[in-house]
This record gives sequence, structure tokens and C-alpha cells, in this order.
Amino acid sequence: MSAIDAVTRIQEIQQTFAVLQSGGFPQAAATASGSFTGALASALASTQPDAMTAGATSGSMTVSGSVTGQAIVADAKKYLGVPYVFGGTTSAGMDCSGLVQTVLKDLGISSPRLVSGEATLGTAVPSLADAQPGDLIVLKNNEHIVIYAGDGKVIHAPDVGRTVSEVPNWLTDADIETIRRIAPTPGTATAVHSPASALSSSQVTQLLSAIQGSL
Repeated sequence: MSAIDAVTRIQEIQQTFAVLQSGGFPQAAATASGSFTGALASALASTQPDAMTAGATSGSMTVSGSVTGQAIVADAKKYLGVPYVFGGTTSAGMDCSGLVQTVLKDLGISSPRLVSGEATLGTAVPSLADAQPGDLIVLKNNEHIVIYAGDGKVIHAPDVGRTVSEVPNWLTDADIETIRRIAPTPGTATAVHSPASALSSSQVTQLLSAIQGSL
């Protein structure tokens, strides 16, 4: 149940109270209304304080990542030897950003098609010294993208006439626009945005208990 659904249900109950009042049971209705209001306020405060707040549109929750950097590297290695084809995204041929998009898609991760979009994925890594297997390394001006394979090597689709290859990393920090980490570091979690208006099942149960206890 969303917060909107909860509000709708609350309004229906309040309308019932109004009918009771007009039917000659004002004291009982007022007592029930007061009990309901207090119980609801308490339930909301203990479940999701900002769910009904005006202007509250988004929040965050923490989730553990299931894709590892090693999984990204392992999948990229499946495409070693695939010829470079500008605009390609399949085992018949791919370019640098096509390789990244295909690997991430294999692992259930949606990725932009161009290097400029892939350069915004995940979280930023400060420098090459901090790079881990599976990180994406983007060259200056978004001209090229490679996958860091660990042990000072990268996997990339180089250029026309060549194939997807694992090679020693030739880049320095001065050559790099950004390094992006897609897979969370082991033992950590990644924060993602979720609608604040959505209530969990336990929150809905508490709200319904408050409603039922007030009737």
C-alpha cells in the first residue's frame, strides 16, 4: 500500500465518522475520531515520519550489491578476440563502449551506450592507485573506456583492425577523465533512491492496527 492509498483509506474512515455524527451519535464519533487520530499519528511517527509530509518525494534505502568486480572482469574476458566494429555491441564486433555496455547487460546492469554516459555510472574512484578489478577507466574527454582487470592490466576494444584485448595498462592519472566503480567494495553497501511514499509491509500493518484499534 502506498502513502496515497493510506490517505484515501483514512479519508473514507473520517467520512464514516461524519456520517455517525449526523446520525445522532456525536459523542461516540468524536471519541472514536480522537482515538483514531492519536493512534494514527503515533503509528506514522514510528513507521515513516516523512511519508505524509508535504513535498516529500524521495528517500533512500541501502542495498548490498550482488555483482562483483571479478564478475565484470570474467565476463569481459568472454569477448577477448572479438573484432573492433564501430557501434557494435555483439560478439560479431564491438567498440569500446559497446564492450562495456554488453558486459554490464550480461550481468543485469543497464548501461548507457556512449562513453559519456558510461562515465557517470557507479561511484567515482580517486586515482589509479585505488582502482580495483571491474572498475571502468575513462580517458580524457570521454575518448575511450577500458575495464580494469587487476594486476596492472585492462580489457578494451582498441581500434579498427584490432580485437578486444587484455593488455598492460598504459594510462596514468593525467590521461584519465574518471574512474567509475560499478560493483560495491566487498563488505559495503550501495545507497539507491526509492520513493518515500511507499510503505513497507510492516509499516502498513502498524497503520492498519492503529486504524482497527480506533474503531
